[in-house]
Amino acid sequence: MDMKIVVLGAGAVGLTIAAKLSRVADVHAVARKRHADAVRERGLLMTGIWGEGAYRFSCSEDLPDAWLDADYYIITAKSTDTEAVCRQFAGAIRGREVVSLQNGIGNEEIIGRFTDRVIGGMIITGFEWRGDASVHVSVEAAPMKLGRFPSGMDDAVGRLADLIGEAGIRVEATGGIRSDLWSKTLYNCALNPLGAVTNVPYGALTDPHAWAIVTAIVREAYQVVEAEGVTLPWETAEAYLEYLRTTQLPATATHHSSMLQDLTLGRRTEIDFLNGAVADLGRRHGIDVPYNTCITELIHFREQL
Repeated sequence: MDMKIVVLGAGAVGLTIAAKLSRVADVHAVARKRHADAVRERGLLMTGIWGEGAYRFSCSEDLPDAWLDADYYIITAKSTDTEAVCRQFAGAIRGREVVSLQNGIGNEEIIGRFTDRVIGGMIITGFEWRGDASVHVSVEAAPMKLGRFPSGMDDAVGRLADLIGEAGIRVEATGGIRSDLWSKTLYNCALNPLGAVTNVPYGALTDPHAWAIVTAIVREAYQVVEAEGVTLPWETAEAYLEYLRTTQLPATATHHSSMLQDLTLGRRTEIDFLNGAVADLGRRHGIDVPYNTCITELIHFREQL
């Protein structure tokens, strides 16, 4: 019998992953009406590095009763919607395997209030809307990572990783998912809000004045990560900053902040799951984090304009 997968809060990321998984599993995606209608009418249209074509799978605005016994529920909603998604589908996800494929720190903890079977996920891939239920996959910086949250590996994680790999997506199972989540969060904390406030592409943030702010944000975050007991691939903040400057920034030099797009469209940002999470954890550990606190407050100010 095919594995049953439900994707909750399916936007560009969720619909594309649902499309790929539909070739190797039974899939249902919960999405906005215009996307669900388009998927039902002609399928999810995909272009780019993950392949091209139309993918048909079950998709609607709700969760039909037939999908209440899914093997895995994958949440791909914006972090600001995690609590609402969990509450809406609490009856379905309670006691089930629930995967977070989202940005920032804190989503897994929210999900953990609704089920004791939480799988953390990290994905650094570019998904661009090209119309209703039409997505272009532009870049893939690293394989997807999956691991039992907060740490460890088990058969459920391994089975899902095998299935995603079979679907044609690069993926690795890990026993230290918190390290991967924080590694991605560091990049977002360093560049995303500052790029939004200044309205410049990431490459411009190498200017000495901007880089001084980036440096301070990263150094504060490293203190928090250390207090949280998380080990990162880079031993020091300076080592990560060098990697950011020489490797990550050149690859995304022309990229504009997704947070800037949210502000432009009048949407809530994910700042509370990025620099805001660093600020909250800093206060909890008695660590002074003025730069992360300041950039968080600036973004909240911009959200109200």
